[in-house]
Amino acid sequence: MCGIYGITKKNLDWIENYINLCAHRGPDANNTYIDDDISLGHNLLSITDTPNNGIQPWKSPKGNILVYNGEIFNYFELCKKHQNFKPKTNCDTELLAWGLDEYGIDFIEEIDSMHAFAFWQKENKKLFLSRDHAGIKPLYYSNLGSFIAFGSEAKGLLETIPYARTIDQLALSSWSYCGLNVTRNSFFKGINKVMPGETLLYNLTNKKITSVKKNIVIGGNSKNFLPEQFIEIFDKTIKNFLIGTREIGIFLSGGLDSTIITHHATKYRNLKVFTSKIVPSPDDPFEDFNSDYLEAKSFSKKYNLKQIIVQHTPEIYSDYWYSSVLALEEPLYNPSIPMYEQANKMMKDNGIVVSLSGDMGDELLYGYPSYDRLDNFQIKTHRDCIKFWLNERLSQPPNIKGVKFTRDEIIDSLMESVFPDSLWDKDDIVSSYMRLDQQGLCPEDFFRRNDRFGMKYSIEGRFPFASKVLMNYLMNIHSKFKRGKNENGLKFIIKNSYKNILSNSIINKTKTGWTAPIHEWKRQFNDRCSKIYEIANNVTLNNKLVIPNDKRWAPFLHFYSWIYLNKMKL
Repeated sequence: MCGIYGITKKNLDWIENYINLCAHRGPDANNTYIDDDISLGHNLLSITDTPNNGIQPWKSPKGNILVYNGEIFNYFELCKKHQNFKPKTNCDTELLAWGLDEYGIDFIEEIDSMHAFAFWQKENKKLFLSRDHAGIKPLYYSNLGSFIAFGSEAKGLLETIPYARTIDQLALSSWSYCGLNVTRNSFFKGINKVMPGETLLYNLTNKKITSVKKNIVIGGNSKNFLPEQFIEIFDKTIKNFLIGTREIGIFLSGGLDSTIITHHATKYRNLKVFTSKIVPSPDDPFEDFNSDYLEAKSFSKKYNLKQIIVQHTPEIYSDYWYSSVLALEEPLYNPSIPMYEQANKMMKDNGIVVSLSGDMGDELLYGYPSYDRLDNFQIKTHRDCIKFWLNERLSQPPNIKGVKFTRDEIIDSLMESVFPDSLWDKDDIVSSYMRLDQQGLCPEDFFRRNDRFGMKYSIEGRFPFASKVLMNYLMNIHSKFKRGKNENGLKFIIKNSYKNILSNSIINKTKTGWTAPIHEWKRQFNDRCSKIYEIANNVTLNNKLVIPNDKRWAPFLHFYSWIYLNKMKL
């Protein structure tokens, strides 16, 4: 995992400053490429070969220049397929540069990857910016008319882009309605995102930027599934995701997704697993905050795994508050943000360089009870589906008063940039809705926080469920085959496939969320929350900014903290 940066002008100082700001993304090496038209930079976190063999920017066989952040998980398969590719290293960067030379941007369709890259064709003065099919790896850019600038994190663009510290109103409006900013705009005015699966072309001759490819997973063939086929495909996926020479750790929550990842991964490598424990665990009639922890503990003992417990307390939660807001860069409507950073820090302290987690499992395998509600609504068009997603995704969205854009205007923007018509299947409404989660929720919540917190500690995060091969397989199964008949029918594919492999307690366990109980801590352990109250008084200017006294308290505090720490203007 790495960091990539560039500007379409000759400016070595600018590139070196960006490299230094994002040194955490690649502590093993850094380098630059400069010519009269462009400046490119790279931080290297070496995973599959020695640092000397992986230094970028990379010069392709035809003299083009590549800066790349990611992994190609079907690397060995592609090496066998393309016999005319003669690698000199074990770096997938070399394969990607060769493939882009030989096949152009269409080579993206062959790779099962997570990636963000910039490919500079010096001879015809064309720059391609590309992001993987699921939006796992981030890529920001700004079009300033006479030039563009881009990078893996927004922080390196803030002083270059005029008014970047003004909150973008389209982003704020989207976030207000559904708790996610899934528009092309970032929260920083003038800084945009390459969208999931998108490849942009910037032509230095005419100074125009266009979207030239949208490589996303659709599926929709309405197939049934066979348990043995799913297990076989999943096992191969996990094996591919263990590529590299660095130590790997797994976020083992105790839920189905991370458990089957661990089950398969430990067949091939000795791995450490990391499990969160809430201390103290509040009394709550609707949720047992440590039920997943207990399952993970039992599973680890059965498999004789080296399990490391990450204890989350109100005091530690407060200690990670400011640093987690800064690391995340943009606001996220999630009370658990400090806990995610703490878990990654624990991994770093235990020598982990690559992490595996079960994100996107729910969005592929019918993992949410809310999917059951879709049949109760008159969803007849793609626009209806997006409207329902925007309005009903959260029971308590931010609902900030006075946002500039209406819900209909946000829907128009989403249909244009992130939710194309191809996601709609009139014969499978649930799958249509799940695709919105895959293209909206996953990249803007799960993948972004994992990238920022993982890379803060120089850890590469991997998500086996986001494998292009696995996504294609699962999204070609009709949603009616993913839901069991009884009240515990969520994740039927996993439960059916692993019923004789995993314990009954895991198979039959009621789904619970992984959530920081800050609201319950405040009510039941108020004396242990003094630090977080101090933060709240500070960033709300002694309560002049109102925070709702309900489960929105922590997400609102996160938003106000982001404004305060980044000196943002509304």
